[in-house]
Amino acid sequence: MTGSPAPSSALADRVARLLDAQGIVDGHDDLAWALRERAVREGGPSASVGDDVLARLAVEDAVPGLHTDLPRLARGRVAAQLWSVWVPDLPGVDPVRSTIEQIDVVRRLVAAHPDRLALAVTADDVDRVVASGRIASLVGMEGGHSIGGSLGALRTMRALGVRYMTLTHNANVAWADSATDAPVHHGLSPAGERVVAEMERIGMLVDLSHVSADVMRHALRIARRPVLFSHSGARAECDVPRNVPDDVLAALPANGGVCMATFVPQFVSRAVAEWHDETLALAAAEGVDPRDHEGVQAVAARRPGERPRATLADVVRHVERIREVAGPRHVGLGGDYDGVDRTPDGLEDVSRYPALIAALAERGWSDDDLLALAGGNALRVLRAADADDEVSRGPADAGAVE
Repeated sequence: MTGSPAPSSALADRVARLLDAQGIVDGHDDLAWALRERAVREGGPSASVGDDVLARLAVEDAVPGLHTDLPRLARGRVAAQLWSVWVPDLPGVDPVRSTIEQIDVVRRLVAAHPDRLALAVTADDVDRVVASGRIASLVGMEGGHSIGGSLGALRTMRALGVRYMTLTHNANVAWADSATDAPVHHGLSPAGERVVAEMERIGMLVDLSHVSADVMRHALRIARRPVLFSHSGARAECDVPRNVPDDVLAALPANGGVCMATFVPQFVSRAVAEWHDETLALAAAEGVDPRDHEGVQAVAARRPGERPRATLADVVRHVERIREVAGPRHVGLGGDYDGVDRTPDGLEDVSRYPALIAALAERGWSDDDLLALAGGNALRVLRAADADDEVSRGPADAGAVE
């Protein structure tokens, strides 16, 4: 299985029936930041995303270079999207302000298309929005730097509708280690434990994508509610730090959490991962900071030979590994569209989710397991956090994260 041939009529009918019953709930899409980057490239202020650009997303490919727009979301049978409000962690940049600006982008995107999108916060909201024929739009923060070391900022983000926070991005925060940085705490610091406890108290999901394996294990030991991995793969299938080891996947059933399989090529394909690591080494030799995306891409463009590509089959391997180790009630989908420059063959954009469901159906997946993967598992985890939402009770832990 290397491509994505058109499914048979019977298979296509089965996939359509399943996705009518449970549309895709995707854990991570970076459209908001992709739009902000485009605004900067076109000469606007760093926080500017024009209403004209938001309006154009109603037409397929009207904003070239994106993986996401409303027609393709509809064709992909996306019922609910967790929009990432990632911001870079850079000197001189206020991450709290930038995150609020990105929340504003998501809100304005929804307001620009009230017939196609609606904001959702709870699982019941998702049910209501989907029943109205629209796509439920939720918000997730990517990286603990977004709260600026403040539990007050964390609570405020929750009040603004943020439903999950990835504890780190690509660099450590003061209280937790990233998968892609040198370890400092070898897990969560005591302050990190306080952050996790406060997130659970206010009904914000703990997202363990991007964190070190030690943080994954530590968080699972102390978590009272199901966690999620919003966009991660299985490390046994592609041995990179961003993916989840089998022992962590095996611990998910006891916690009740879900690992949402990502489509990022260098996380799902061993060949792409090796090529990516070689490119980073070449970039470092040229003095290019690995965090300089454009600089690294320039190095990649100069490399001779054909660049390896990930495929839908690679993603299938990860989804099936997660199901095998964690179980069918602990796997979901988190494509990371518009957060990468390339996508797997067969999963080119958000319209292609049905192709993945069809591929798994052909491999013998039951209807129940496909419904759980498509969105049932993610909604169960969201509903568990809703049950623990004490945001109206006021703060239990005031002040800064120390």
